Amino acid sequence: MPLDSLSDSGVESQPLTTHRPVVMGTRHLVVAGHYLAAHAGFQILEAGGNAVDAGVAAGIALGVLQSDMVNVAGVAPIILYLADRREVLTISGLGCWPRAMSADLFQRDYHGRIPEGLLRTVVPAAPDAWITALERYGTLSFGEVAAAAIRFARDGFPMHAFMAGQIQTHIESYRRWPSNAAIYLPNGQPPQPGDIFRQTDLARTLQYMVDEETQAKNRGREAGLQAARNAFYQGDIAATIVQFHRENGGLLTREDLAEFHVGIEPPTHTTFADIDVYACGPWCQGPVLPQALNLLEGCDLRALGHNSPQYIHTVTEALKLAFADRDRYYGDPRFVQVPMQELLSKAYAAQRRALIRENEAWPEMPPAGDPHNLSAVAARQGISPEPSRAGSPGLDTSYVCVVDRHGNVFSATPSDTSADTPVVPGTGLCPSSRGSQSWADPNHASCVAPGKRPRLTPNPALALRNGRPLLAFGTPGGDVQAQAMLQAFLNITLFGMNPQEAVEAPRFATYSFPDSFEPHSYYPGRLNLESRIAQETGGALATLGHKVHWWPQWVWRAGAVCCLLIDQTTGVLHGGADPRRQSYAVGW
Repeated sequence: MPLDSLSDSGVESQPLTTHRPVVMGTRHLVVAGHYLAAHAGFQILEAGGNAVDAGVAAGIALGVLQSDMVNVAGVAPIILYLADRREVLTISGLGCWPRAMSADLFQRDYHGRIPEGLLRTVVPAAPDAWITALERYGTLSFGEVAAAAIRFARDGFPMHAFMAGQIQTHIESYRRWPSNAAIYLPNGQPPQPGDIFRQTDLARTLQYMVDEETQAKNRGREAGLQAARNAFYQGDIAATIVQFHRENGGLLTREDLAEFHVGIEPPTHTTFADIDVYACGPWCQGPVLPQALNLLEGCDLRALGHNSPQYIHTVTEALKLAFADRDRYYGDPRFVQVPMQELLSKAYAAQRRALIRENEAWPEMPPAGDPHNLSAVAARQGISPEPSRAGSPGLDTSYVCVVDRHGNVFSATPSDTSADTPVVPGTGLCPSSRGSQSWADPNHASCVAPGKRPRLTPNPALALRNGRPLLAFGTPGGDVQAQAMLQAFLNITLFGMNPQEAVEAPRFATYSFPDSFEPHSYYPGRLNLESRIAQETGGALATLGHKVHWWPQWVWRAGAVCCLLIDQTTGVLHGGADPRRQSYAVGW
């Protein structure tokens, strides 16, 4: 039959509105920052594992498949919905500064900077986060969920263009340390797309954890998981990491590793219309999302029109206000008093909302508010950021979300780069360099201190409606994460986009605040727009005072949002995977 006669036969084609179809299922679904990680998680679900088992499998695999931006020995913040308890909780997945770190070291010896290399190492948290999730809420062994990652590391996987490009961009960083160059610059050059990329030391590290688990399995699953954890934090892996630090000026000790445990903590929470939105706590930037939603709830965004000049202006100004409070108040709540309840109160948001000026952009970061007194502006401001500090945005992160047949939901944002700190020889690991997200200034809420956690950018999120799961979402992107997540959330909940439309829509991001990564670059008034946004829109925003900069189309710096939406009427699962990177959804 001729193609042009199909319409005459009664078959009507539907125009494709996205670059990828929405992946739908009725049983379970995985969306992850790399297609092989999504498949690894899906295999676990097909084998009978639950969302936690599958999420951990995909998360560990991301540490192999995207080890330029995710490290097996990095960070892994997790937020979960447990169907049998009808409860949302978080696993911090973030390490702390070594006890030997002095609060004034960087001020005294490094001119107030936190240098690249071993001195920015915090205790690796991802292995404990994954194993804690498995032990408390999963059903499978570490060996079962790590099998795909071990295979990808041992046998290799085809190098993807994005990772190849990042290694090429940071080639001189990888050359600084022979152990990094040996892995990431085989034969002295970056791997090319399609090359088989192997990480045999990393495979042996993961296999050692599995072997230790296997030896302890006769005492039960929990004993096996504890043995896998001990292999990393007390066994040969810990000994190798500590020896390398001792010989090369690092500060990690056996005690730092052996005594570390991730926190299981309640989420932060707000409502947006009839939706409950949950994020991680102020040890990361998670509360930026609910704060911004509180500010925007009093604005008729739908009437402004999606990505119109006034819409972008209003959302941007709300984000600036939330980031100002982030800079002033967020930090490890074990060390600083964070007025979280007040920051997330609707009354406080109403006061702050008045600072959004319809016809004028804040030319810099706005002043922080005074949540204690429900005042729009604090009488005494904190540290004034320095606009002269400039640097390139840090490498970042990946993401995975899962829903299973029981209704459990898993959302995690594993991270840490291999370009700013050395690989510990023989392990394939770069123990977390997330100290880059602390401040050397002792007056900052997120300043360096022994045992304190940096203020993390990765921040997975969940949303519920009527007490039932609705949406899991997250993204890489550093300080753009909360901004991209907010826009995708609004695209779905206000503008009725399906998940794939929501993650593909053109985005914008403000940089009018100190960047979370050392050297904490600050670009007052800067607003980046993807070039799929109309030039006329950029011009209108410039007249409001925004310093408009244009991103290329589909730029990776705009984040790579992954999300899954649960239709509460039909039960159909919908996955959206951002084509700005290698993300994919797999469901059934």
